[in-house]
Amino acid sequence: MEQHFEFIHRTSLQYNSLSEIQQFCTDLMAKSPEKVFKSLDFTSLPEKSLVQLIKRDDLQMKEIEVWEHVLKWGLAQNPTLDLNDLSDDDFKTMKNTLQHCLPWIRFFSLSSKEFLQNVHPYKGLLNHQVYENLLNSHVDPDTEPADNILLPRSIKIERIIDSEIVNLVLVSAVSRWIDKTVIIINGKFDHLRELYLPYKFQLLLRGSRDGFTPKKFHQLCNGKPNTVTFIKVKGSEEIIGGYNPITWETSDNKGKTKDSFIFSFKNKNIKDAIFSNIRDTAEFAVCYCRADGPFFGRDIIIRASNESTNYDTSYCGCVHYEKMIRAESKFQIEDYEVFQVIKK
Repeated sequence: MEQHFEFIHRTSLQYNSLSEIQQFCTDLMAKSPEKVFKSLDFTSLPEKSLVQLIKRDDLQMKEIEVWEHVLKWGLAQNPTLDLNDLSDDDFKTMKNTLQHCLPWIRFFSLSSKEFLQNVHPYKGLLNHQVYENLLNSHVDPDTEPADNILLPRSIKIERIIDSEIVNLVLVSAVSRWIDKTVIIINGKFDHLRELYLPYKFQLLLRGSRDGFTPKKFHQLCNGKPNTVTFIKVKGSEEIIGGYNPITWETSDNKGKTKDSFIFSFKNKNIKDAIFSNIRDTAEFAVCYCRADGPFFGRDIIIRASNESTNYDTSYCGCVHYEKMIRAESKFQIEDYEVFQVIKK
């Protein structure tokens, strides 16, 4: 089927009686675009087919890839143009060519980096007000989104994390913080952004499964770099935690790194999330005491009387990290999970 897809698709477009085959082809392109695009010259797609495809909420492509394909298609319809050197007249020509495609690009789903590198150079293709709204969405956290902005596509995601505490929205936020791709925290456009999931989160420990002793924590987590801890606060929907890019140890020393951070979520969405970087000194990012669990400076402390007993002390402060992540210092742990973050 894939080998002859282009012929079947083109033939179906010539006859209204083959509408079911047309729909089948569109469904196939939406479900497996990477396979289909290898079997045909994407730029040969009729405009009608391209628009039908990019209109779909279930198109299984990252939005930046959709945008790049649309640009490529538009350029193929105007082979004398050079995307790297477009005059004002060239922009008008391309804008006219893409006039039925542009409304279906989820520009607001793109990250700030993608916007800057892949959309800003071609701002001449966009309606002026659309571009201004898009720019404001990345630089002004108080900008109100318009009501008619398309939501991100419903992309099916391979198993990223096995967690009973967090969902993919929170995993996406933490992944952005790890990669330092976030400029604005709690922007009003957060729900419009595409999920950012470049990592797999490998479960190392779950308290309700493995126990709540420091000994078990160190047995399962020591020596593994790039770990994230999620702690479910008892009696609430609150989740707190931290990222440790270096390893956990039982050396009774302190761990130094400039890349660790702690955070809190009021519930399983990113509204009102608090993100707190290690202070500039970075001297006391984590602690390696034998009777401690995850211990981030003096800012998240999980401790037991000895390594073999359950945690009996858990509280937050604001000493070595920039912000206090919760109003009350003391809390109780309902459950906690530790994951190693692995690049996919």
